[in-house]
Amino acid sequence: MDAVKKLFAKKLMDIKAIKLQPNEPFTWASGWKSPIYTDNRKTLGFPEVRSFVKLELCHLIQQYFPEAEAVAGVATGAIAQGALVADELGLPYAYVRPKPKDHGMGNQVEGQLTKDAKVIVVEDLISTGGSSLKAVEALRQYGVEVIGMVASFTYGFPVAEQAFKEAGVQLITLSDYNAVIEQAAETGYIAEADKAVLAEWRKDPSVWGV
Repeated sequence: MDAVKKLFAKKLMDIKAIKLQPNEPFTWASGWKSPIYTDNRKTLGFPEVRSFVKLELCHLIQQYFPEAEAVAGVATGAIAQGALVADELGLPYAYVRPKPKDHGMGNQVEGQLTKDAKVIVVEDLISTGGSSLKAVEALRQYGVEVIGMVASFTYGFPVAEQAFKEAGVQLITLSDYNAVIEQAAETGYIAEADKAVLAEWRKDPSVWGV
């Protein structure tokens, strides 16, 4: 497993951006019961972690998408991190709203991107992938070429992997669910026996715990 994935997983757990409670599940806004809760926006409040995320996302872009000409962040979770990445890379930046504004110019893409520019999208968290791919579609309608997406974390749900495949979007993430579970087990954050429960949840989170 990629050392950076496990290192970032540890950093997220250290600042309580990720919490694991297989025996006391959380309830998501969707109503799903979940043994994990993730809030990557907490990284913004810790300068060392914030810088780590910025630099490592830049490394991913330089490695996988060196042709990137601009950066777009997905509102709201990735607006700040996307701006930090664009600044570090010296590239133009914009962010994408969930839907067009209902006043003013009615913009959904805020900022300025050159038409046909090769754009890399920065995202915070990937669950089902729905909101992330809506941002991709908005950018395509705006007139730019989305060459891929980098994100801080993904749950790795099969439904998300299929959605990104169908949309023709390559997704690269700093860390993922597997790395969190491995790191948590190695450090005693969870019991070894909990790994099976956590793996079962990801297979079909919509019915787990019901």
